[in-house]
Amino acid sequence: MQPLRIFNIVPKIPAELQPLHKLARNYWFVWNQPITNLFRDIDPILWEDSYYNPVWFLNHVPQSRFTELSRDQGYIERLNSASAQLDSHLQEKSAYAIHGNDDGNPAVAYFSLEFGVGLCLPIYSGGLGILAGDHLKSASDLNIPLVGMGLLYRNGYFRQYMTPDNWQQERYPDYDFEQMPLKRATTPDGQNAVVRLAIGDRPLAAQIWEASVGRIRLYLLDTNIPENPEDFRAITARLYGGDNEMRIWQEILLGIGGVKALGVLGQDARVIHMNEGHSAFAALERVRTLMTTHQLTFEAAAELAAAGSVFTTHTPVPAGNDRFSPDLMYKYLNKYAQDMGLAFKVFMALGREDPYNDSEPFCMTVLALRLSRFNNGVSKLHGKVSRRMWHKIWNQFPEDDVPIGSITNGVHVPTWVAPDMAALYDHYMGSCWRVEQSKQQTWAKVAAIPEADIWRAHERQRAALVNFVRERMKKQSMARGARPAELQMISSIFDPQALTIGFARRFATYKRANMLLQDKEALRRIVTNAERPVQFVFAGKAHPHDNGGKQLMKEIINTFNEPDFRPRMVFLEDYDMEVASYMISGCDIWLNNPRRPLEACGTSGMKAMFNGVLQFSTLDGWWDEAWKPNNSLGWAIGKGEDYDDWDYQDQVELQTLYTILEKDIIPEFYDRPGGLVPASWVARMKQALIELGPRFNSDRMVEDYFNTAYVKAFQSSLALAGDNFEASHELSRWRMDMLTRWSGVQVNNVHGEHLGQPLGCPAGTPDAKSCESGQKQLYVGDSVKVSANVFMNEIPTEHMQVEIYYGRLGQDNNIQNRETTAMRPEGEMRDGWQTYVGEMPAEDTGRYGFSVRALPRHPLLPNQNFGLIRWGS
Repeated sequence: MQPLRIFNIVPKIPAELQPLHKLARNYWFVWNQPITNLFRDIDPILWEDSYYNPVWFLNHVPQSRFTELSRDQGYIERLNSASAQLDSHLQEKSAYAIHGNDDGNPAVAYFSLEFGVGLCLPIYSGGLGILAGDHLKSASDLNIPLVGMGLLYRNGYFRQYMTPDNWQQERYPDYDFEQMPLKRATTPDGQNAVVRLAIGDRPLAAQIWEASVGRIRLYLLDTNIPENPEDFRAITARLYGGDNEMRIWQEILLGIGGVKALGVLGQDARVIHMNEGHSAFAALERVRTLMTTHQLTFEAAAELAAAGSVFTTHTPVPAGNDRFSPDLMYKYLNKYAQDMGLAFKVFMALGREDPYNDSEPFCMTVLALRLSRFNNGVSKLHGKVSRRMWHKIWNQFPEDDVPIGSITNGVHVPTWVAPDMAALYDHYMGSCWRVEQSKQQTWAKVAAIPEADIWRAHERQRAALVNFVRERMKKQSMARGARPAELQMISSIFDPQALTIGFARRFATYKRANMLLQDKEALRRIVTNAERPVQFVFAGKAHPHDNGGKQLMKEIINTFNEPDFRPRMVFLEDYDMEVASYMISGCDIWLNNPRRPLEACGTSGMKAMFNGVLQFSTLDGWWDEAWKPNNSLGWAIGKGEDYDDWDYQDQVELQTLYTILEKDIIPEFYDRPGGLVPASWVARMKQALIELGPRFNSDRMVEDYFNTAYVKAFQSSLALAGDNFEASHELSRWRMDMLTRWSGVQVNNVHGEHLGQPLGCPAGTPDAKSCESGQKQLYVGDSVKVSANVFMNEIPTEHMQVEIYYGRLGQDNNIQNRETTAMRPEGEMRDGWQTYVGEMPAEDTGRYGFSVRALPRHPLLPNQNFGLIRWGS
């Protein structure tokens, strides 16, 4: 019989325990172990079953248990202390205030398609989302005036399981947002917040949810409401689900809907940070809003919006950037373009590398780059790769001058350091490692930790990983109907004392998860060595549509199931933050062998490093800038070579991998003369923490964004909005004038001399060798006087930047690692020609060359990414 009414019955929490409600509603508990312990101590099994979700957990604790706890004075004291600490955290004043941001609004809105804040908010798939979650956590710790904007997926990202033939399958839980640490966001007048927009000619509504991440508010849009049709209700069903049409719907909602949502909430952030190209429509919506609200021209609004926009790209391959066909763009954004007063062809040009190619798809990364004045990759190497990838947008610039910088990622240390290592840090370093992650003096204290203590802590973490592996493998086997004998065998797999190597990441083919398997005999030799045992634990997910990645995973699991490998090699299903936390703390080696330079950063290795796990990786992403040639911090596969022949690269690096593993890593791990501690191994662990700890944490990362992008973007936007937006109008008029006049600018008669004597000879002269042999010799410390004539074409000198462009020459005679020094106008202008002079220092030995270039400049441009340039002749 069906009930007439349905209702929930939840326990009544005694007054003494009421602070549990507050603690459960703020994700601060994720990186504050004492709060997590308060929930776990109520009922450890139920806590694990809740997927570490304190709201669901509290609603399912037996009433008798709460009654019992209300009499436990020790528990109540711990609870009140944690509650007071959260109150103090929320009330602290910020040391990162931005001048001019005094109206109560956040300074920055951080847009991302996914956020990995905690296990019980499953709206992340991997590194991009985890990074976004760590960004919010450090913004909270540092008290940066920032809010987050994303989507709330009813089914989240898929949960992974394997069929009997080891093929990945996906299942999608249906999450109840009322049972999660979320609440419905409200408007300034107290109403439930709903944002409305259009996708094409169809209306769309989304309710807004709010998650508290320490001091930071994360707003999440949800389209699963009755007023939307079924297809639109599914927009926020799954992360990275559906086809390209679903993707453009999601990105319209995130970008356009996200900016509108900030308005609904009264959160007028002057700066937006677009985390990957998914959110690039946010920049367009800011332009449209400025046009309609303040009657600005498109050009003036674009100047103002771009000045306050920060864009981070994470993708080092062209295919990884979202692109939409002209037909799809016309279907859903032609009316939007019309509302902005733009012809559709002009609108499409904003997202095309070649604005004149009408058949080129619309690229979200190109749109973000064009409408941001602060662009960056996520490691030094990735910045270089990005400048090469997007050179076509600024095709007059040398590759090194493409305006894409780099801010290397970091990880949120309190979230990712395991309890045993955290207790060790607390004992020897105090609490400073939690709140002063980016200071050298913090990690210098690691030197005082006794070798035996850090090794014992690490061994406890390895033992915890082994227990986790056994339990997880039992569950996986039981789900497939394993027999009792097989379950008994699983109880003895893995050795808590054996060298343990971890590999966990997305199963994209370029990450080469199967590289170890290419020499099965070498692998067999290693894992069957009884005297120096080695074991491997793998985990990861392939995209639901990536059959190549799924096939790779199947081959790996099939190999692991062979008799020689099975006791020492496992694949853990359903990789998530929990699996990651055990692996990055319990392994001894973190293996990472992507095909360079296709790894943008690779933050999992950073998490492992903070737990004392040593790195063994190709020189890609963050490891390219962290590794030292003496291997004092870990080991490198290769020397950073770039290969055109990928098969040859795989062969060479496979041999290198096994050589280092067998001759260096395994012997050193088991080299323990006079005791149980591998002294040289532990020395590497400590040295890595001392040298890399201050550099690769998310506090340093967020501080870098604050100092190099957020403050400058805020001040630039504030300046352009001043005097009733007159500065925006003036800058847009100036830009149009530059575009008109620049074709007439010339730079010639470039001349260099030292002590009154001509320097060198023109590049490309017929008798270059004889000319070179007659070049004047310089000494370190000398300087060269350079002059050039510039035809200004009626451009005032204050709007012309003329520079000496110089550097050491490579084998192809191109300038490498260039430097620039400004030139100054000298004498009067004659017939439109102005002489510029400057000095170039001779600071080091070697073959050097120089040229002269002219660029437009304006005091209101936050940086030079205009794209116009003229080279000397």
